[in-house]
Amino acid sequence: MHFDLIIRNGTCVLPWGEARTDIGVRDGRVASLTAGVADDADEIVDAAGLHVLPGLIDPHVHLRDPGDATVESIPTGTRAAALGGVTTVFDMPNTAPAITDAEMVRWKQEYASRESWVDFAMYVGATRANTPHLGEYERFDGVCAIKVFAGSSTGDLMIEDDEGIRHVLEHGHRRVAFHSEDEYRLQARKAMFTPGMPYDMHRVWRDEECAFLGTRRIVALARRTGRPVHILHTSTAEELAYLPECRDVATVEVLVNHLTQVAPDCYDALGALAIMNPPIRDRRHYEASWEAVRNGTVDTIGSDHAPHSLEAKARPWPATPAGLTGVQTLVPVMLDHVNAGRLSLGRMVDLMAAGPARVYGLQAKGRIALGYDADFTLVDMKAQRRITNDWIATPAGWTPFDGMAVTGWPMATIVRGHAVMREDTILGTPSGRLARFAP
Repeated sequence: MHFDLIIRNGTCVLPWGEARTDIGVRDGRVASLTAGVADDADEIVDAAGLHVLPGLIDPHVHLRDPGDATVESIPTGTRAAALGGVTTVFDMPNTAPAITDAEMVRWKQEYASRESWVDFAMYVGATRANTPHLGEYERFDGVCAIKVFAGSSTGDLMIEDDEGIRHVLEHGHRRVAFHSEDEYRLQARKAMFTPGMPYDMHRVWRDEECAFLGTRRIVALARRTGRPVHILHTSTAEELAYLPECRDVATVEVLVNHLTQVAPDCYDALGALAIMNPPIRDRRHYEASWEAVRNGTVDTIGSDHAPHSLEAKARPWPATPAGLTGVQTLVPVMLDHVNAGRLSLGRMVDLMAAGPARVYGLQAKGRIALGYDADFTLVDMKAQRRITNDWIATPAGWTPFDGMAVTGWPMATIVRGHAVMREDTILGTPSGRLARFAP
């Protein structure tokens, strides 16, 4: 048989486990899992010594577009994703202007289809004004979910009260993604803190109860309305002990930072470069996050890639903006966790490929299977590298993992049968497409 692409000699992570097999690709889809030695192709990739993973997904990025291209944009952010072994990204709506209406959704559809290096999806931000139209927006091509900022946002994207959240949940039917910190507690505690206090005070202000209270409220409203929700960047032991009882309505995301960095050490070492929302917490919460990964509570892992310039980050707390770069370092850091024995490669693939597909209804992605998109992340599990700022493609130019030695590295990123990265080199031209979701 003739294929467009054959990947030979790799150890493939298939839905039922690892197997040494050759994959045939035709018209951007997986056409064979047993391509023979007599079969040929326009292109043959020798993956000897590599693991072939289904294309990995970062379901939580802020590419800041429209916004400030000197910090990030869709072209630069998706280039970073490709360099990091990520084949699909889901982009958040809190841009300038925000993605909250049909005009902005159509603008982003067209722009991303032209400029993205990897496949692309977007959230639509819920506002009090657009709530009646949310069911319409979630049917647009490339829209992965509705996003609600129940805390720590500004302007129209803030919906912090029960009535407003309930109203959102009553419009549409797909899963709604939540930033679930409780805005009332945040505002009530603000007077306790003064400018110029240590950066470590960020986690004291946005404490465990702030997150847990927000999550309990959202779950209660989800049960009242029957609408499924996804709790983004879950960060506390309390939430992760509670959420297994909520599988009827709630799925769970954790971030790579909460699985990798621990307070107060991260604030001592990085200062403002450790400031994110929800904050990096102490070892009790770190251990709880790993236990939740192991016991099945966690459905997805993301980066919450949210770059700011070094100049902005240098401001004293609390004026420094919250947010870290992460899409390019997500895969290397998680591969290092696999090599350290914290989770299996199969579990990592479930959390970073099949998991996002399940939670969001992503079509034809998330696994290596016949008829699925030919998205692959090829990794060298034995490669020893060091993450450095000069590797980062994001214009902001920094990573909180600068200097971190890792074992495991993405060697190629293949999107719908086309290699967009090999051995740290971007190939071709942007050819990303809008991801498809169940209606």
